[in-house]
Amino acid sequence: MTLEMVKLLAVAFAMGLGVYGPATAIGRIGSSAVDALGRNPDAESQIRTTMILAIAFAEAVAIYVLVVALILKFV
Repeated sequence: MTLEMVKLLAVAFAMGLGVYGPATAIGRIGSSAVDALGRNPDAESQIRTTMILAIAFAEAVAIYVLVVALILKFV
């Protein structure tokens, strides 16, 4: 196995595992927000704001994983 093949395998492994967490978190955030809206529709603006902020933080982790994968690939 050459070094290039190991690098590509590491990139694929990093992206595969690294994106699983944020994707699961975003799904759970959306599910919890829908549940909260069902219980208290009057708090829609507060729930939406909190949900969008939490999704942005979860998505940032996926972007960090992408940066690490690109560093692995090109360095």
